Amino acid sequence: MQLEMDKKKNGLNTICTHAGELRDNEFKGAIAPLYMSTSYAFDDVDVKRYPRYFNTPNQEALGKKIAALEHTEAALIFGSGMAAISTTMLAFLKSGDHVVLQQTLYGGTYHLIVEEFNKFGIEYSFTQGWRPEDFEDLVKENTRVIYVETPSNPLLTITDLSRIAGIAKKYGLISMIDNTFASPVNQNPIDFGIDIVIHSATKYMGGHSDICAGVVASTQENIAPIFGLAKNLGGSLSDYTVWLLERSIKTMGIRVKAQNENARRMAEFLASHGDIQKVYYPGLPDHPDHTIAKSQMKGFGGMLSFELNESLDARQFQKALGLIKSSMSLAGVESTVLSPALTSHALLGAEERKRQGISNALIRFSVGIEETEDLIADIEEALKKVKKVHKGQLQ
Repeated sequence: MQLEMDKKKNGLNTICTHAGELRDNEFKGAIAPLYMSTSYAFDDVDVKRYPRYFNTPNQEALGKKIAALEHTEAALIFGSGMAAISTTMLAFLKSGDHVVLQQTLYGGTYHLIVEEFNKFGIEYSFTQGWRPEDFEDLVKENTRVIYVETPSNPLLTITDLSRIAGIAKKYGLISMIDNTFASPVNQNPIDFGIDIVIHSATKYMGGHSDICAGVVASTQENIAPIFGLAKNLGGSLSDYTVWLLERSIKTMGIRVKAQNENARRMAEFLASHGDIQKVYYPGLPDHPDHTIAKSQMKGFGGMLSFELNESLDARQFQKALGLIKSSMSLAGVESTVLSPALTSHALLGAEERKRQGISNALIRFSVGIEETEDLIADIEEALKKVKKVHKGQLQ
């Protein structure tokens, strides 16, 4: 039995905790039961359940929770964010079709496009920026999809969702967004007219750096072709991980709001620091897209990026940190940093990174839930160590 909720009347944390919840009617346990079976009856049943069909009890229940969070009719849970992205795009694109994509994208998405789409005969164009006119200028007769990411990884650019949705409707296109950096806590693209919302659920939905998953949410009509391809590609998620993800989402509202506040404080601290050259955070009033961010986000997120002064080495700085971890992923309760040029965007190549404004000095900072005073102290100490090394090299 599942608990049905009115997503229009219930608040965020109530939806996170209870929407789509499986009830333990036999033993009355406080948490959802976990159904580990990979084989279900086929005769005299309303639904023929199979893990690869995304409809086991735990898969189905979590899909309802995520749909409620993203204000959509349905959602599918995948084995990774890239499984969600690739399946969704290929469900709406065939040989001879064209897709317009934002320039500032997650490196894995960019690599998928440039490495794989030519094999399928799918044309693509990357914008030169992230303004709505940059997208409309690239729309062609065979364009079928517009794909955006906002806030973007790793420069935190903001794309105007209402205007992108308007362009898509004007030309009869499907609009898709990677909403990972915002999370449903901070941004609901469906409310601004976007057709399909995608997440790497590994990040804020999982929130504890121990789950790999992806999510797609949309109308039943849009989910149907995605499901049709997904069951053939086989990118479903194990029920145990589905159960862990459902557990994690229960605290997502509380976690993300704490990370929003911490990131704002850290961005303000870094922006005023003499050893920091530039800070990228949409919550800062001097961010070029701050006004747009205010109009479509409920919070500015827990992600920011910054560049040290040219005299300081970014890799040495990260190695000198004690509390803040150097880590490949993001959005866990612990604060982490990485160099996009060496990790998430390494596959782009030096010239493409330069064109996108991703320098070797850029550091992406995923702010956790620690006390900001402790994070500031850690950064100050690391800067002192790096400056000592730099002075020693100069002497």
